[in-house]
Amino acid sequence: MCLERMGASFQTRLSFMRTLVRRMTRENWRFEQLRFDVDADGYGVSVFCAHTPQRVYSLVVFTNELAPENRTDRVIAEAWDATFNLFDGIPSDEDIERLSVNTPKQEAGRFLPSELSLARANKSLRLFEHIVERLANGLQPDMDLVSGVGYLMRTTAVYGSGKFGCADRAKTADRPETQGAFQVEMLAVYLFRWFTIELVEHVARARGSEGAVRLHDDIKRYLGIGNSTGLGMAPFLVKHPVLVHNWVNARESALARVRKLASPVAGSVEAFCQNLARARDHISEWAVEDRQQTDRITQLREDMVDLSSYAATADFEATTPWNTLYQHATEAYSHEGQELTVSLLLEPHGDLVDDLAEQMFAAEGPALEPAMTLESLRELIATHYDWALDVDFDAPLSQKNFWYYSEDKLEPRFGDRATEPGAEREMPLAIGRDVARLAKTIQDEDGVEPIANFLLRQPEFRHVIRRIQTVARHPYAEINDNLIGGDVRPLDLLRFKLAFFGASKFDPKSDLWTRISMYQGAPLPDDLATMDPDAWAFPVRPEVA
Repeated sequence: MCLERMGASFQTRLSFMRTLVRRMTRENWRFEQLRFDVDADGYGVSVFCAHTPQRVYSLVVFTNELAPENRTDRVIAEAWDATFNLFDGIPSDEDIERLSVNTPKQEAGRFLPSELSLARANKSLRLFEHIVERLANGLQPDMDLVSGVGYLMRTTAVYGSGKFGCADRAKTADRPETQGAFQVEMLAVYLFRWFTIELVEHVARARGSEGAVRLHDDIKRYLGIGNSTGLGMAPFLVKHPVLVHNWVNARESALARVRKLASPVAGSVEAFCQNLARARDHISEWAVEDRQQTDRITQLREDMVDLSSYAATADFEATTPWNTLYQHATEAYSHEGQELTVSLLLEPHGDLVDDLAEQMFAAEGPALEPAMTLESLRELIATHYDWALDVDFDAPLSQKNFWYYSEDKLEPRFGDRATEPGAEREMPLAIGRDVARLAKTIQDEDGVEPIANFLLRQPEFRHVIRRIQTVARHPYAEINDNLIGGDVRPLDLLRFKLAFFGASKFDPKSDLWTRISMYQGAPLPDDLATMDPDAWAFPVRPEVA
């Protein structure tokens, strides 16, 4: 749970998109276009539905012309190429009329609990127009350009869980299909990806008439949904410690199960080698402008060459061969190489680990234990927060930054304490500093005194004491780094969370935000009945003439 390792995370078969696609396949979900009222340029209203065994979810999309000067992925934008909601059920004409007024306004709109999520997206204008022109003229797109971008549109926010009047998490928490983490949001993005492919083909047909052709099926699957992710995601990981523990505990439990196997499951060695070869092709196509990430990718490629050589000569008949392979990776590879190795180890073992995906949610949050003594609390701090006690929080560099909410968009921001205003309103994310202050405060207190008595005198420590007690019960609940230090990279937090989503091809634009691809290579609705729901783990550019 250190930032350096968290910032090297990869998707696994337990990631939320992967879990959703398996469920859709297993339960034979049915998909339907209820409405596709768009003009020749692709502007209008669309409703795409997912029929689960028990209920229906509808993506309601509004597309419109966007002036070039209004095109931005920043959260301060006020207009987008597409805005959409995931609607609980099938919307009536009145619902669509109401949403047509509010959804394009996004945060400025008004929404009801019938809306499970709210989102917006912009076109990758260069690729969208290229594909329209090529299809209209009877040709498939240039695969170099398709591979370089990877998506037709990218979202800039997918809001859920009660934001702006949308349904609270409690409304869907007990439903099987949405009980897991972020399944509502992942479904919205999956349906939107389908919509973007239908949209680009529609515009091409309108422009090319009888001479137009459809996209090759392999190219359709290769197209994902882009996403521009900034600081809005980062505080979530601090604010939901039990949930984060459950995510990581599921992954670590899955890894432990594989490492404990005395001998390989039938076919798993072959599957591992196949996935490794595909992963090498996948990362060979991973190109970014960021210098630091480019260097890490270069090292990762070397790690995977070594892993291929190791696997080719390894004795898989020996006892616990997967554990031996894992130990080799931890000793020989970079953090990126180690984390990708973990993903590869889990991949052939669905029957062994997939049940753990059902544990990756949290029904309850942290709770205070007021009867605990201060001596017991001191012991917990020494055991679980030694990393925080090692930081000199009197040094300016250790408190260089602070987190706060912007007044205009109510979005998290990251400021320099010495040069920017607002530090007096910082968010309570400096857990290490707060623990260190608590430890210093109670070091000379009577150890037999209960916490409740102490908090009557100093209630400002309530949140951090509750936190310490929570981490004692949930060892993966805490990020073991100083989140306000001068060397912190919020990007590491973003990648950690996005990897659990199932994202790939992280493309850092700074230490504060990144672009990613979602669902690249995943089955489309028409593929679910025939395609292996896990065959898209490491998407590779298709060879299409």
